[in-house]
This record gives sequence, structure tokens and C-alpha cells, in this order.
Amino acid sequence: MTRRPGPPVTAPVPYTGHDGGPVADVPAPRPAVRTETAFSGAVWDVTRESFRMAPDDPEVLVRELIRHPGAVAVVALDGQDRVRLIRQYRHPVGEELWEIPAGLLDVPGESLVDAARRELAEEADLRAERWEVLADFYTTPGSSSEGIRVFLARGLSEVPAAERHERTGEEAGMPLAWVPLEEAVQAVLAGRLRNPSLVVGLLALAAHRGRDDAALRPADAPWRGRPPVA
Repeated sequence: MTRRPGPPVTAPVPYTGHDGGPVADVPAPRPAVRTETAFSGAVWDVTRESFRMAPDDPEVLVRELIRHPGAVAVVALDGQDRVRLIRQYRHPVGEELWEIPAGLLDVPGESLVDAARRELAEEADLRAERWEVLADFYTTPGSSSEGIRVFLARGLSEVPAAERHERTGEEAGMPLAWVPLEEAVQAVLAGRLRNPSLVVGLLALAAHRGRDDAALRPADAPWRGRPPVA
């Protein structure tokens, strides 16, 4: 049987650093030739954009993407090395997932850490005295602009019962739990916990264990990958 030649193989590019610095994602937006709204939703829209990989490229690519406001998530760690988890129903996957407190950046003018404080109080009935950044990530960069900043919250205290947020909809009746950090990390590695913010947050915290707290970024650290404000 005669084999047909396959496409040419692109050789790996040796890493030499971006502008002489450490390995990092490279900002390189391609301006849209055309933009239209394919779907307008209650929380996010689906945009159809046409663009070229290079200005003189004759080929125009078309992609549909979710325009997302971004979100924050919180790994709340207490003095007994336990993390606060919540269990929430997620309809697209048909499961109740153990997650860390998280929410949309949908309050105009609200800072990232203030949004995290709000979500921690509303979803986990907690306040925190110390805040640092654990990780920033894109959830699905092939189809969505959603970026999430994961904070580490320590120095925890309970929100008084009379001041607690009344949870409704999918958040109504969410079970809360304190889970030892090591147990939660092992559950991630075993594939039992799969929520992306939880996975990224817990593994980032595990990676920081044994390091000086100075390795953590401050709560107001710049976030280059934050989704653009509409």
C-alpha cells in the first residue's frame, strides 16, 4: 500500500524567553475584521469574529466565542489546615460538584479582592483578614474569554447568623464542609474533584507549601489576563 505524505511537521521552537524574561504567555491580539453577536444571553453573549493571523494573510478565520465578564474564586484555609468547600449543582454536567467559593465580576467598580470578599461571605459564610493571590487562569481559552483569579484567604471568622446572605436558586441549600487540605488535594489527583477553580486553587496552594509566604503575590497584584471590561 502506498502511503500518502502527511502534512509537514513543524519543529519545536527552542525557548529563549520573551523579551529576555522568564517563560510567560505572550500578548498578541489579532484585530477583528468583522464582529457580530451570534447569541445574546442573560449572563454572557456568544460573539462571531473574523480575523487574520497576519495582516497580509489572505485567509480569514472565523471563530465563535463566549464573551465573559470574568470571575474570582477563594481557597479559604483555616488554622487547622482545612479548606472550606461548597457543593453546588451544575446543570450542564448534571452533577453536584464540590467547589471553592467563586463568583462573577459583575458589580461595576468593584475591585477583585472586594469581589472575592463578597463571594466568600455570600457562599461560605466567612470573612478573612489576610488575602493573597494563588493563581490566574483561563477556563476555556479556545472558546471563551473567561479568566479567573484564585485568592488565598486566611485569618477566617464566621459571618454572624443575622448578617448572612440568603442563598437562592442553584445556591439554595448548598452543603458546606471543612476538608483537610491534604485530603482535598488527593481527591483532585484521584479524579474525584473536578471543578476547575478548585483544582487550580488547591494544586497552587500545595505547590506553595514549604515556601516563604513572600512567594505569594499580594491581593492587588496586576492581572494581565483579566477579561476586558465591556
